[in-house]
Parts: sequence; structure tokens; C-alpha cells
Amino acid sequence: MRDSRRARLILGALLTAALVILTIDHRTGESSPLRPLRAAGAWVFGTAEQFGSGLVRPVGGFVRAILTAPSAQERIEVLKEENAKLRTELLTDKLDGARSNELKKVLGLSGTGGYKVVAANVVARRGQPGFEDTVQIDAGTSDGVQPEMTVLNGDGLVGRVIHASARTSTVVLLSDPASAAGARLEGGREIGVVHGVGEHGRLVQFRLLDSTAPLTRGARIVSFGSQNGRPYVPGVPIGVIERVESTPGELTRIAYARPYADLTALDVVGVVVEAPKRDPRDAVLPAKRDAVPAKEGSR
Repeated sequence: MRDSRRARLILGALLTAALVILTIDHRTGESSPLRPLRAAGAWVFGTAEQFGSGLVRPVGGFVRAILTAPSAQERIEVLKEENAKLRTELLTDKLDGARSNELKKVLGLSGTGGYKVVAANVVARRGQPGFEDTVQIDAGTSDGVQPEMTVLNGDGLVGRVIHASARTSTVVLLSDPASAAGARLEGGREIGVVHGVGEHGRLVQFRLLDSTAPLTRGARIVSFGSQNGRPYVPGVPIGVIERVESTPGELTRIAYARPYADLTALDVVGVVVEAPKRDPRDAVLPAKRDAVPAKEGSR
């Protein structure tokens, strides 16, 4: 009982003192003698609050990150898919534009030469038994394509068909070492044979049958043509002479030509399914400015 009464007396005294202190502090305002004590208390409790919030904030952020992670990851995946789709559409537009231009060139060249062609896309590049440099195209017998038909693009001669199935065909390129095509010098009757020499299609060999005929750098050659237009139709641009070899005493002359068609980057081609009714001669050759200028003494 005594301890309980004493505790109540002490509690009452403390409450009375607290009320007196609060009353004095309130009435005296800024001049209160208790102002330093009040400031110290605010600093202590403010620091404790900041420390507590500093501990709680990262935890809260971590919890929110865990809760929102699935939706954020889903959003990232959606954005990735959208970006990939946009890139694909952009690439497709570029490819469609490029192929459209290539097709126009093929049709322009075939129209000038009087060739009836079936347009096709090169879908693969691969070797065949007996050949090193062949491509596969997406046109076949169902499109009128047959073996031993001429293949060209918008720039010039590409090669010939060696195999045709219903939907696809295999074309041996002019650059293949096993390839050979009759050719003629521009503006004359001098004829020869073009052979592939590899070198990634950069050059082909032209062997002129008349060793006395003039042959200079910058001269242009076209296909001579085969009987009934197979495997080669006449008048298709082949290339421009870049180098003439010295062959004294030989029965033929040898030169190397840069093909008009880029045989390393083929896309849209045309298969000649019907030869022209008359030889176009040099009518299909490009403007003279595309030729390599001849140098003196390169005979």
C-alpha cells in the first residue's frame, strides 16, 4: 500500500511539474528558458525518425520491386517484340524496294534484247557435283524453266540452268571454272569463248580465237549465242576487258574481263524461256561511260 501511495504521489508531482513547464514555455514563447531543451529534443527525435525512414525506404522499395517485377518483365518482353517487328518491317521494306528495282532492270534489259523471261529470286548459293559456283532460284518447270536456258539479271549474263524441278532450279554461274560461253567483241565479228576462273566472280577469261584481231583494255564483250538460243541467247552483255595477256606465237589471245553482273551478290534474275527473233547485236550494252577507258599500248 505504501509503495502504491508513494508511486501515485510521485506520478502526481511529475504531472504537476510537466503542466507547470508547459504553461511557462507556452506563455513565454521564443524567450522561454526551456527553448534549448526543446531544440535538443527535436533534434534527437528528428534524427531517430530520419534514421528509421532511411531503413524502411529501401525495404519498401525492394518489396515494391518484387511485387511489380513480373509486370515489368512482361512489358520489357512486349517492347522487345515490338522493336523486333519494326526492324523486320523496315528490313522487308528495304528488300522489297531493292528487289523491285532489280526486277525493273531485268525487265528493261530483256525488253531491249527481245528476250522473254521468267523472273526469279536467288534463294541459296551452293556447290553441285562437277561445279563450284552455282545458285538455286525459286522458279522451275511449273514456271516454264528448263535445263540449258540462259539466266541474266539487270546488268548482264549470269549463267545457265543445269537442273530444274517443279518449283526450283539450279544455275551454274559464268564464274564457275567448268562454265564456257561463246562471246563476241562489241562492234565486230571477232568471236571467242568466256571461261570462269573462280576469283570469287570478279573476273572471267576471254579467249579470242583470232590471234591477229585487236584486243584492248576497255573493249566490251557480249554473248555470241547458241543454236536455238540454248544454252545462251545472243547479245547479252558479259563484261569489260580489264587485262590483256601477251601471248606471242599463240593461236589465240587471252584477256580477262570484269563481268557486268555482280556474280557475288545476286538477288533477282530472269530465265530466258524464249530467245529473241533476231540477234540484238550490241543494243543491250549499257552506255559507253560504264566501260573502262582504254590505255595506250595495252594491246
